[in-house]
Amino acid sequence: MAGVFSYQSSEIDWCEDNYRHSEHVVEYFNTISSFVFFIIAPIMLYLLHPYAKERSLAIHMVWIMMIFVGLFSAYFHMTLSFVGQMLDELSILWVLAVGYATWFPRKLFPSFIKDRSTFSRLVLAITIITSVSSFVKPTANAYALNCFGLHLLYTLVLEMRCCTDQKALRLAKVSVALWVLAIICWISDRVGCSFWQQINFCYLHSFWHILIVMAVAYGSTLIAYLDANYEIPYSLPGLCYWPCDKWAVGLPHIVLKSTTKTQKRC
Repeated sequence: MAGVFSYQSSEIDWCEDNYRHSEHVVEYFNTISSFVFFIIAPIMLYLLHPYAKERSLAIHMVWIMMIFVGLFSAYFHMTLSFVGQMLDELSILWVLAVGYATWFPRKLFPSFIKDRSTFSRLVLAITIITSVSSFVKPTANAYALNCFGLHLLYTLVLEMRCCTDQKALRLAKVSVALWVLAIICWISDRVGCSFWQQINFCYLHSFWHILIVMAVAYGSTLIAYLDANYEIPYSLPGLCYWPCDKWAVGLPHIVLKSTTKTQKRC
């Protein structure tokens, strides 16, 4: 049992040279880059709080769990242990599950699902089954998680087909671009390692960490914005960027121009 906690007990070994910069950290830059989650997640929790307060405080679970993704990612790359790998991958799975349960559009629910609570229970059951089955062939887990990402991308495309909001369209384009760049880095690190080693640049997985957390920040804000227009339209949601809305880059968030629900008058 102690073996699963041992250094390099995982079957996965990323392209970065092991123990090159520290005798206690297997993949130094992959470990350090994981701490970007600790920077972005608290900021997003703060920026999305007005929306979460009006919609559902459960939305905060997405970014709270992203902190754990960063923690477990750092632990995994520091040790390359089997336990670290499973904690890293399962934390990502549960972030996706919370996102599905919270934001998946009602109009795309299966016909036998009538409300979000029932859909959330279905997501919970599937996630538990997937979590257990992930121990069968751990090396396939990362590819399965990326398939979930592809489905989310497909859902986003469906939602954006009728959108005319220029800020939302720009946010969608940036979200997809960040996700594509992140996937390219991830795949290149896995399948092109010999090339990157030849040119002494083995840090693409570190770039993956940075790009994917930004992709989640942009993508989840876009999904939350679409959700707000469906679920709390009376709040008149809008999109802004932190720290300055006029800047070309920044962290997107939702502003609510009204928080008083409109009442019908006879």
